[in-house]
Amino acid sequence: MQLKRSDLWSLEEYASRREAFRSEVIAHKKRRNIALGPHATLYFEDRLTMHYQIQEMLRVERIFEAAEIEEELASYNPLIPDGSNWKATFMIEYGDVEERKVALATMGGIEQTVWVRVGETGDKIFAITNEDMERTRDEKAAAVHFMRFEFDQTAVASLKSGTALFMGIDHASLPGSYQVAEDQKAALIADLD
Repeated sequence: MQLKRSDLWSLEEYASRREAFRSEVIAHKKRRNIALGPHATLYFEDRLTMHYQIQEMLRVERIFEAAEIEEELASYNPLIPDGSNWKATFMIEYGDVEERKVALATMGGIEQTVWVRVGETGDKIFAITNEDMERTRDEKAAAVHFMRFEFDQTAVASLKSGTALFMGIDHASLPGSYQVAEDQKAALIADLD
């Protein structure tokens, strides 16, 4: 369910709630971040994470005008899953700037190779990526990509019945396949209602 202006707190009210809300969101996000190896992570978004993101943007930018708040809602609401999908921010992360620059230069198209799979033998469901803009140029990849994974009713029913969940990358620069922990899977399945 998308956020509306009435779901948001005023800057003043948010100031009094921020510390507790931030702690709630940090705990919530822990089960929604899936590492796909040492340098790639999927950060799965939902209504709570986007509520926090919007509140923080309003706070930092000191936004209180209705039209500007609506612009923020329009920017972030598309990142909230709508019951048949998961939406995630995919980040390629290296602590060293030079190492990251060299690695990204070899990762063109990596965003097209990120997948999820329901069960050990199910079909890979590849991410629909960067619907807002193209982020790969030549052979270089951007460090941040926005992804959506669409599920049919059979896959949703399998996940809800306890079938294992796998995620991975098929790109030569960061290949790997990982089984998602049960607590993380449960957090993501909640998005499929």
